[in-house]
Amino acid sequence: MFSDTYCVLLNMAVNLDISDHLNEQQVLMLRLLKTPLPEKDFLQMRKLAVKLLSKKLDEVVEDWEEKQNIQPDDYEKLGKGHFRSKI
Repeated sequence: MFSDTYCVLLNMAVNLDISDHLNEQQVLMLRLLKTPLPEKDFLQMRKLAVKLLSKKLDEVVEDWEEKQNIQPDDYEKLGKGHFRSKI
């Protein structure tokens, strides 16, 4: 259907386009997952990635709360107050 040269050139063009929009880690992850995984393994990797990102988000929020001197009772006040009221 297509010549080998055409396929190689198309593959190079796609790789260049992807590399322009993705960082090195993203490209490496795509290469790692070049061969499809069984669904069970893919779901496990996905859950691990979400767990890691969730942990990182918690760390960022905790750091922000510490820097802003946010206390648990501040959240209570926000939850019970009107959105237009000042704390």
